[in-house]
Amino acid sequence: MTQLLWNTPQKLRELLCELVSWNSITLTDGEREFAPKLLEKIREIEYFKNHPSQLQMHDAGLGRQAVTALYKHPEATETVVLISHFDTVQTEEYGTLEPLAYFPEELTKVLMENPSELPEGARADLETGKYLFGRGTMDMKMGLALHMQLIEKATLEEWPINLILTSVPDEEVNSAGMRAAVTQLVRLREEFGLNYKLFLNSEPSFSQNPTDIDEYIYSGTIGKIMPAALFYGKETHVGEPMKGMTANYIASFLTQRMEFNPLFTEKDLGESTPLPVSLQQKDLKISYSTQTPYRAVALYNVFLFKRTAKEIMDLFEQVANEAMEVLNETYKNICEREHVKGVGQVKVLKYEELLAYANKKLGEEEVLRLKQEALLDEEWDDREKSLRIVDSLMIQCQELAPATVLLFAPPYYPAVNTSHDPIIKNAVELMKKSAKSFDNTVKQVHYFNGICDLSYVNYEDDRNGWTSFESNTPVWGDTYSIPFTDMAELKGPVLNVGPFGKDAHQKTERLHIDSAFVEMPVMLETLIKSLY
Repeated sequence: MTQLLWNTPQKLRELLCELVSWNSITLTDGEREFAPKLLEKIREIEYFKNHPSQLQMHDAGLGRQAVTALYKHPEATETVVLISHFDTVQTEEYGTLEPLAYFPEELTKVLMENPSELPEGARADLETGKYLFGRGTMDMKMGLALHMQLIEKATLEEWPINLILTSVPDEEVNSAGMRAAVTQLVRLREEFGLNYKLFLNSEPSFSQNPTDIDEYIYSGTIGKIMPAALFYGKETHVGEPMKGMTANYIASFLTQRMEFNPLFTEKDLGESTPLPVSLQQKDLKISYSTQTPYRAVALYNVFLFKRTAKEIMDLFEQVANEAMEVLNETYKNICEREHVKGVGQVKVLKYEELLAYANKKLGEEEVLRLKQEALLDEEWDDREKSLRIVDSLMIQCQELAPATVLLFAPPYYPAVNTSHDPIIKNAVELMKKSAKSFDNTVKQVHYFNGICDLSYVNYEDDRNGWTSFESNTPVWGDTYSIPFTDMAELKGPVLNVGPFGKDAHQKTERLHIDSAFVEMPVMLETLIKSLY
């Protein structure tokens, strides 16, 4: 009889440490090399030696691949999609310990010998011996390891339900991996006649506040969108300030009104979205001179529960108009005080309006050329390219200045929630009961607060609110797009059940050993078996 490869806590721990040792920081060679390694590792499972065509890699751009592994029971149509990501964030914060960041056993041992390396809370956890430290242990290679264990056991025991392990790159930046996987999941459904019963992620359990030690399962995931703005003033010599208007001055009025603005707060099922904040604000002046900075940009983070991209743009435009009204009144008073005419009132326009104006003035061919110049710059990411496209158009349309141009910058994560689905209600109660058998308590959260790839399944938008994102995102269709139509095809409830850990994206990232290697395998197997 074939022996299971990862059926004990120790073997599962060894698998995790091997996955973690494959350094896979987003947008590095390690991320590009991970998928082929993962493919070979899954190929060790006997089932995939006999069904090689059901183990596949899919292009996710920039040399990266997503991986799918389909276990298909001969008589089953109902299918659970197991979702994980394998990229991680950088490791500079580890300092002299950085070479050990991808070797959990060694790192944890060294920390035991040098506990002063850690802050008090992490040190206390370390001394219990119940935590494994290292980049990717918690977020989220443990989730991938658990899914590998699940699918191996399902193939050997011939569970009468189908499983698709789906592991993707780039979750930490743009979710290019999951956006690419969506189309493949639609294709697999059609090719094999599958019925998607559940989309199951195993992101770790995140604390709800800094002192929180409770464990959670999630029946949805929060959405995130990034309204942005280009501020175009009027250049002048610093010795003649009233002959111009700095873009920084314009930006300050909008940022003051965007940061912590409760207008963007949403409430649902007793939960609230975090308040908006700015993620970046800078002027576009490359070098120092006594010319005043007349172009600046800002990015704002907005979380979502129910609102569409159109609703956010409408709110953003409202706030921008209010901010510019205050600016214009303030500036008018300054001009009167200084006995000058000034450079005019700051107007607000959306990117789609600027684009239409530029197409009419410059011609579509010239606008396309200007866009391509920005798109081909390899040093700029999608956010920078978005802002630079707007900048290029405004430079050619300066008669619109002074102005604040509103746009969206990638990425966009729609919110998803299926808390009311009967399958989810039963699953939540089952997970609570299963956790209790380990003398543990698990609580339900309706929206995962860590942002995850579940955003790209079960999409619902009967008002086509996404079209506002398409028409106001300068890089749309070139370097960034979202398969909204295919996402809507992937109907099915979503759930996140993952191991307990602490401090994702920090030097103190750590995984609870019993939760990961003892409790979670039982809980996930119990969940899958309840579905057939």
